[in-house]
Amino acid sequence: MERKIRVLVAKPGLDGHDRGAKVMAAALQDAGMEVIYTGLHQTPEMIAATALQEDVDVVALSILSGAHMTLFPRVKALLDGQGQADVLVTGGGIIPGEDMEALQERGVGRLFGPGTATSEPVQYIRAWFEEHRREAAEPRG
Repeated sequence: MERKIRVLVAKPGLDGHDRGAKVMAAALQDAGMEVIYTGLHQTPEMIAATALQEDVDVVALSILSGAHMTLFPRVKALLDGQGQADVLVTGGGIIPGEDMEALQERGVGRLFGPGTATSEPVQYIRAWFEEHRREAAEPRG
């Protein structure tokens, strides 16, 4: 039996707007993924600790505050430091294209902006999982 993709949806920082994160969490769940939503005002350390505890495949950050160039790399570094370099860090928010490219060069996955159809991140995560994690992933008992 094939296991579900486990996704942690997180809202780092002081940004209090979580409608997009909740919509995306619901879309991922509707697509058959197991979703853990952290709620608002999470620190990168809290997000990394939850990712480790929940043994996730993907961490999806929603950032609207403009702190994306700090928060995405910090979460990625914390995951790498705790032996989770194989976890995909992706997400979305108000992120200029040049910043998206710079973050991808630093190991962050594809990022999505406002107006993106929910099917795009779903398809991206599924394709990434098939390529990077499926063979290594054992069904959870």
